[in-house]
Amino acid sequence: MSGTKTFSTEASERYARALFSVVDENNDIDNTEKNILQLLNIFKKSDEFRNFVQNPTYQADTQEKVITEISKKLNFSKNLKNFLFLIINKRRMFFLEKILKNFLILSSEKKGKINAIITSSKELSTNEITEVNNEISKVIGSKIDLVYKTDTSLISGIKLQLGSLLIDSSIKNKLKKYKQLMTEN
Repeated sequence: MSGTKTFSTEASERYARALFSVVDENNDIDNTEKNILQLLNIFKKSDEFRNFVQNPTYQADTQEKVITEISKKLNFSKNLKNFLFLIINKRRMFFLEKILKNFLILSSEKKGKINAIITSSKELSTNEITEVNNEISKVIGSKIDLVYKTDTSLISGIKLQLGSLLIDSSIKNKLKKYKQLMTEN
């Protein structure tokens, strides 16, 4: 795929930057980040909520009522609540997940953290994950938000994605490379 961004990606990034700018100006980044993580958790766990957000046929007043109730229950900041009403009124609610994830990236960058994803072929203990996190942090000289996943299809080894850098030491990847070499010759 080419390097051009889709409309949804560009729009999501613009809205995330706008929200980030407002909450940064009001020194409310940490609280907003906490609220966003709660909202993303609901989005992840509730098919009903996910369908509600992604369905553009819902009327704005219905969406506002739902967001008002969620905001009350989770004690959302005024800035986040107003922002959610804005994207409802602009008919961009179906970008919600992308916007919120982009906000979290901006927040991590502001705090000097780098996002990393480590995928292992076997289950790692909490101590091993902490050790990996500390080692990577030392090497790159920055704090890391490490997300850990398990993927048994890797056969053995790990994959580490650090920003746009991908290090893949899995057996699955090595077998794939050998297969390519054999088919080329």
